[in-house]
Amino acid sequence: MRVEEWMTKNVVAVSPGTSIMKSARIMKENQIKRLPIVDAGGRVLGIVSDRDIKEASPSKATTLDMYELYHLLAEMKVEDIMSSPPICAYRDDSVEALAAVMIEKNFGGMPVVNEDGKLIGIITESDIFRLLVSITGVRSGGMQLAFRLPTGTGALRAVLDALVERGGRTVSLLTSVEEETQTRMVYIRLRPLPDDEEEKIVAEMKAAFPSMLYHVPGMGRRKF
Repeated sequence: MRVEEWMTKNVVAVSPGTSIMKSARIMKENQIKRLPIVDAGGRVLGIVSDRDIKEASPSKATTLDMYELYHLLAEMKVEDIMSSPPICAYRDDSVEALAAVMIEKNFGGMPVVNEDGKLIGIITESDIFRLLVSITGVRSGGMQLAFRLPTGTGALRAVLDALVERGGRTVSLLTSVEEETQTRMVYIRLRPLPDDEEEKIVAEMKAAFPSMLYHVPGMGRRKF
């Protein structure tokens, strides 16, 4: 899945000379947690987060009076605290690869740039959550079945054929390989069915496939 398909395109950015106070206000007004810093040509120079701003602001224990505090915050610029050079993403990068980088680096988001280094978007943890919701099909409301299957050929086909025979229609299928055991976890979400039909499918699949570990009822049965 390409970054361009999931990134936020209408990005709020500021120039290096923007004050920390103004940047904090922009973040609050736009309900965002990070700001790319760009030059006059739109090229990304750095990025600043709400955490950076909080760490740069004087603590409540400061001996400065209100006027001095206000003056200090007005004088400090984002270029003084931004992370630079930033690690940027490109439109053709995969979201999965970037998610791994974000976990490793403890990033909440990354600017997305074109070949000239100009800002064209931002990919954040919220965008990745949107992707997760989309690819799992959770909003369809159907239940999800989980199996542990061997990595050899034929095992997954047998499960899918059995579901079709029982009236199950697949919404999404996700897998992850466990190298140590040479098995893979398979998660299959089905389109919603009446409760009695879902219960019948669960009972019959458990009987036919001991590798079925559990099922998760659809969202329609849960109240959040």
